[in-house]
Amino acid sequence: MGFADLSIAEIAADYNLSVEEVLTLCDQLGIAYKTSKTRLALEDAKEIISQILSQRHRSDTKGSGGAIELP
Repeated sequence: MGFADLSIAEIAADYNLSVEEVLTLCDQLGIAYKTSKTRLALEDAKEIISQILSQRHRSDTKGSGGAIELP
């Protein structure tokens, strides 16, 4: 498995989320991490980004302006 050279903090910044929101996604998806600076495996980064985009798409179709809805 390759590495995406992205950290949790970088994904949060790139998608205008708090680090805590991305850490919550990691927990929900079962993605292991030590800190927000943890470099992610390529498949893990793709899964997190896919989840973010999916949630934004669902939110946009509901008219909420793109906010992430966490369960």
